Amino acid sequence: MHDVAQPCLGETALRERLGVLPRPLQLPLTYLIGKPLVGQRGLPLTPSAHLITGVGSTVVGVAITATTMLFGLVAWPVGLLVGWAMALHGLRNLRMMVFHQSAHRNMWRRRRPDRTLGRILAAVLVVQNFDAYAAEHVTDHHAAHHMTLRDPTVQAILLGLGLRPGMSRRAMWGTLLGKLVSPVFHARFLTARVRSYWIGVSRAERITLTAAYAAVITLAALTGTLPVLLVAWVVPLTVLFQISNTLRLCVKHTFPAPGTTTTGREYFAGLTNAIFLSSPPPAADEPGPRRLAGWIRWWATTLTVHFPSRYLVLTGDTVCHDFHHRYPMTKEWPDYVFARQRDLERGHPGWPPYTAAWGLRAAIDRVFDSLRAADPAVFRPERVDGVNRRQVFAAFDD
Repeated sequence: MHDVAQPCLGETALRERLGVLPRPLQLPLTYLIGKPLVGQRGLPLTPSAHLITGVGSTVVGVAITATTMLFGLVAWPVGLLVGWAMALHGLRNLRMMVFHQSAHRNMWRRRRPDRTLGRILAAVLVVQNFDAYAAEHVTDHHAAHHMTLRDPTVQAILLGLGLRPGMSRRAMWGTLLGKLVSPVFHARFLTARVRSYWIGVSRAERITLTAAYAAVITLAALTGTLPVLLVAWVVPLTVLFQISNTLRLCVKHTFPAPGTTTTGREYFAGLTNAIFLSSPPPAADEPGPRRLAGWIRWWATTLTVHFPSRYLVLTGDTVCHDFHHRYPMTKEWPDYVFARQRDLERGHPGWPPYTAAWGLRAAIDRVFDSLRAADPAVFRPERVDGVNRRQVFAAFDD
């Protein structure tokens, strides 16, 4: 209802229509939507700033939930929702930007610090061990195997979610929503996360992680705060993290159309689009009452649909993932929203035009429609060799 697909030629025009809103709102709107105004400048973000804000959001979120449970300073529903949201936002930013860029050796562009940070985050987030992820991500996701049966993203969609070429959009949505509320799905997902971290790490890392978790659990048990630990930390780290993870998987890349040449920049650029989180505002020439009603709908949709989508699912630079796949090693990644805009305004030299979807639902529909039209002889789950359940779930966040 609120999400619309837009060609990239229209992305600038739609964003400029929001320029009528007060100037102090424009920069927050840009970071919410993922699309700047022409010529707009952003904040001087750095890799360390993303690390600090990710950790800070996680810590504050856990603290809000914990104090709500222990002292009741905030009403329970409000405290839990705010605490969970902030913790999840921080965890997802740490995973989707900091861990990801470290795997590209592009966090601080220094191998040892990037690798050390990646290993720490893998342990804290309970995701695939860093060295294995870095090797697979660069080799199978960013190379010639992108969106083929060797790509972990394809494996996760076909084997992990059970989606198939030829399925209707409605059937795919039903399957997806069923997975999101399935205790079995989440239990398998969590088990695979633990195993994907455990297999391949050193003995010292295993001992350190086990000792750390044992100490935290023991302390919580002795102080009678074990329920607080479970609600404030385990819930956002597991079920909420996995819901966000799964929804984001469904917008990452489209499937190639049958007969598509699987080489060249046209091919690779065509598999990834930006996702801008906004709805069209009312036209300036609409009658006063209708225009007022349109703005009320726009604000209601922005606050109840697009903001949660951005804050909880499409965190960090995931709204501009198309820019990352064009320039995976760019130093401009901390300034992702404006870096993409600068490339667009330069005429995206050497690359085809950018494309974009407007809204999370529209982005998911776009991927589902591409899978429905994909070649069933090519994207047959039976043709995926040597991939077990642990590897499939690890691929959800590739």
